[in-house]
Amino acid sequence: MKVFDLFSKRQKHLEKGPDVYKYDEIPDPLRVQIVHILRDAIGTDTNPYAPCGKSYKFIYDILCREYGFFRLTNGHEPDAATGLFSFFLSCDELEKVLDVIEISFRYVDTVIRQDRRHQNTYISISPDAAIEELNFRFREHGIGYQFESGRLIRVDSQLLHSEVIKPALQFLAPKTYQGANEEFLKAHEHYRHRRYPECLNECLKSFESTMKVVCDQRKWPYSQEDTAKKLLGICFDNGLIPSFLQAEFTAMRSILESGVPTVRNKLSGHGQGPVLANIPEYFAQYALNMTAANILFLIKAERELP
Repeated sequence: MKVFDLFSKRQKHLEKGPDVYKYDEIPDPLRVQIVHILRDAIGTDTNPYAPCGKSYKFIYDILCREYGFFRLTNGHEPDAATGLFSFFLSCDELEKVLDVIEISFRYVDTVIRQDRRHQNTYISISPDAAIEELNFRFREHGIGYQFESGRLIRVDSQLLHSEVIKPALQFLAPKTYQGANEEFLKAHEHYRHRRYPECLNECLKSFESTMKVVCDQRKWPYSQEDTAKKLLGICFDNGLIPSFLQAEFTAMRSILESGVPTVRNKLSGHGQGPVLANIPEYFAQYALNMTAANILFLIKAERELP
């Protein structure tokens, strides 16, 4: 990863408070650094008939189609890479800037990763190194986003992210947990867009899906219509938590039952009525972190169970 510990950076780190993130801007220096990363990860040959040029055009065309544009900019665009980067560097709409980052790095993470010829001929850093540097640059600038599992997700605390959210995504990566993984990522997407009721609902779906997979792997009978409370009862009844940890067992059951399921049921699970529920951000943040912690617990406990 091409990162240098400059004196000016160290001074800024000393002046800035720990673990504090911004979400409403992508500063110009960070945008320029991201362009450097993409040029290293995709290549610099912008000829439209070259593999690199075709890669940039693929990303460019996706954005144009989704936005309903013929062109991304009103300026001179000799090639797709120039148009893409000009749009990215000058765009004032945060969501569109994040779109460019997410789609570009998803392309690097999937298409470039699978194309050995492209990697051997045109790029100077691997897909893993590109994603690692992107996430480092986000942290370096105090911007609260990370690229994980093919999507940008919002980060509220680096400690929680590294110790809870990221491990949960890693545990959900196997195909067995595909449904739970997609629901958990949707919860993050809703959270990033401030759709908090939808975020809570996806948290619950992911939580329930994880328990259903655990039940499948252990061949514990359940119904597809079972709710979180019923699924938790099945897990507890089958000794997912060691019996000698009675106090911890009771506390954990209370946390799991009164955490995500209760928040969801009381705030968004039974219909909004004539007025939309005013779910505050901290409830959604709590639900995400609780969901991740519960998922980690359930999967780890299942692996340790005889």
